[in-house]
Amino acid sequence: MTSLETSTAPSTPKAPKRPSGGGLWRYILWRAVLIIPTVFILVTMVFLLMRTIGDPITASVGGKLPPDELARRIADAGYDRPVFVQYIEYLGQVFTGNFGTTLSDHRPVTEVIMTFGSATLELAFFTLIVAFIVGIPLGMLAAYYRDRGPDASLRIFAILTYATPVFFSGLLMKLVFGVWLGWFPLSGRASIGTELQIQMLGNPSGFYLIDAFRTGNMANVGDVLMHAVLPALTLGLMTAGVFLRLVRTNMIGTLGREYIDSGRSRGVSEFRLVTKHAYRPALIPIITVIGMQIAMLLAGAVLTETTFEWKGLGFQLAHYLSARDFIAVQGIVALLAVIVALSNFIVDIIAALIDPRVRY
Repeated sequence: MTSLETSTAPSTPKAPKRPSGGGLWRYILWRAVLIIPTVFILVTMVFLLMRTIGDPITASVGGKLPPDELARRIADAGYDRPVFVQYIEYLGQVFTGNFGTTLSDHRPVTEVIMTFGSATLELAFFTLIVAFIVGIPLGMLAAYYRDRGPDASLRIFAILTYATPVFFSGLLMKLVFGVWLGWFPLSGRASIGTELQIQMLGNPSGFYLIDAFRTGNMANVGDVLMHAVLPALTLGLMTAGVFLRLVRTNMIGTLGREYIDSGRSRGVSEFRLVTKHAYRPALIPIITVIGMQIAMLLAGAVLTETTFEWKGLGFQLAHYLSARDFIAVQGIVALLAVIVALSNFIVDIIAALIDPRVRY
């Protein structure tokens, strides 16, 4: 072969380079590094907001003690020092896992978290199940019937569930399904008999559903689930409204894609196109907003747990607020802020694994 032939011969096309995993690991590392300033800002905001009320001792027992005794307690606790000095000391405690000791019952805040946190996590688990079961299918239905009667009704439903105050929907649930119809218990996480059997277990986990299975009595499992229905519906419908609108919006865009039109031309049924091919891309935005929804769930848990006497962190937080125990409030809110930051990190990593487009 001549040099001319060699120079003019078509070159063999190179195989496209596959994306390496380096981008993913850089993204994970970058998101992990961002946790530190996020937690720092959140903890700082909590500290400063709590200090707007003055020192916690005065806020808690200011009108119950003589001035000299009150001053002595403030000095013993170190709240007579400059705020900046208190802040530096508080940061040191937080980064060693010490969130303080409650004023009303003299318990470490970390112990309160360990004792009552499992109840809130269990409620969040039930809530997300309700949100997925209700929000995703209804969002798919609304997208399929775009700009028609079912779509309009479902959009109104989404707005109502999201905009209705949690305490109002909780009271309405109790009135209708607990008092009028008598279908579900009005309060608590389980009946007295079930709680006694759970407490008799060696090292109960605090997650009543798991512990109910451990008792070996399926009646206990049913009792725990029955008590969880109304709180989970109350909080879950609010989140379901968000999921419904997200799925609807993204599925409308997906249903207009070329591969969906190609499927229609080959005779694929509309039901199969919607349920098998179009809904998966629409789920990615839901995963990305779950982190934000966790913060909303924790905020809504305060009112939901108080309404249904579900003794979790929200219930305890309301108790400490009424007792004006701002050391406990500060510690619980700061630790919840850390949980939210970590949850967002985990959700970001899952979203990056599912959809590489979200990586930097």
